[in-house]
Amino acid sequence: MSTAQGYRVRRFTPERGAWSRLTARDSVLRRLDWVILLAALALSAIGTLLVYSATRNRTELNQGDPYYFLLRNLLNTGIGLAIAIATVWVGNRALRGAVPILYGISCLFTLAVLTPLGATINGARSWIQLGGGFSIQPSEFTKITIALGMAMLLAGKVDAGDRRHPDHRTVMQALGLAALPIVIILLMPDLGSVMVLVVIVLAVLLASGASNRWIAGLLGTGVLGCVLIWQLGVLDEYQINRFAAFANPALDPSGVGYNTNQARIAIGSGGLSGSGLFHGSQTTGQFVPEQQTDFIFTVAGEELGFVGAGTIVFLLGVVLWRACRIARESTELYGTIVAAGIIAWFAFQSFENIGMTLGIMPVTGLPLPFVSYGGSSMFAAWIAVGLLQSIKAQRPVSA
Repeated sequence: MSTAQGYRVRRFTPERGAWSRLTARDSVLRRLDWVILLAALALSAIGTLLVYSATRNRTELNQGDPYYFLLRNLLNTGIGLAIAIATVWVGNRALRGAVPILYGISCLFTLAVLTPLGATINGARSWIQLGGGFSIQPSEFTKITIALGMAMLLAGKVDAGDRRHPDHRTVMQALGLAALPIVIILLMPDLGSVMVLVVIVLAVLLASGASNRWIAGLLGTGVLGCVLIWQLGVLDEYQINRFAAFANPALDPSGVGYNTNQARIAIGSGGLSGSGLFHGSQTTGQFVPEQQTDFIFTVAGEELGFVGAGTIVFLLGVVLWRACRIARESTELYGTIVAAGIIAWFAFQSFENIGMTLGIMPVTGLPLPFVSYGGSSMFAAWIAVGLLQSIKAQRPVSA
């Protein structure tokens, strides 16, 4: 037997420490899902161009510097990517052990919004001002901690081999864990984030294998909750007006229906190939409010046309497809549940954001993942990518 042949035999012999040598060769980089990473980077790159187009002429927003939002968005993307890398480096199992701490910190920050530390932006008291023009929106990170916390509870006994599905007591504990931040966010009120969180909760329960009776009960409770919220006057007037404009698009086109009408005009004017980047008349004329955040898709529709807007939808679809694959191939139920929560978050939020610009969904102020301007939303989205990658890179427990 040659030396090379002898090396191969030793390399796969467990008693000679072969596994550690194999691990060193089969690095984490080779186990990453590069497709989802490249798709997210492409979305962030497109979003940066769209943010620049939407803000370069808005002196009341950019403080006289046309590159103000461009540079900040690049910084946000860079920080988000660094956090994603750190998430993969720490590893899925280590993060799982830190979930209670992360959940507690998230709840404290979310609760702080209701104190004098909170700030009201665009009608919603959802922010904490940090000074220097920087702010944080805790509800964005709550989407992550709810998925992680519920997954830890629901998968605990299943991954340990004690049960095949979570029992009713465990499901109740998981729902109680999710209810606390949801109630706090509802008091802000931030209805858009509450909608996303409810979708995440439903997806997590479905992925965990919980009884269908829980799903049916939650759906019924949700309908009853919506009626109570409406009757008790929890919503602010501007939120009620948004739903009224959605129900009747012709209602007050220069008032409550203005945003949606202008958004549809901008997208419709783009045609197949658009008017060209930085050459959209609706964008240049500043007809669409909040175009760098909530209505960023209108810039794509007007300036890049159906082709550009379709590319964004396609890339979002790629992210969801690869995330579904990661969820299906996870070696632990915990990873499957976390991935399912992220999939539901990205899917619903993308549909809601694009839908409200087309007039098929009510205006809720939810950003388009990776594309809209905003530090908190960008960081949260990239943390989610890091979590997906850490689930993908994780080796089986038996290894």
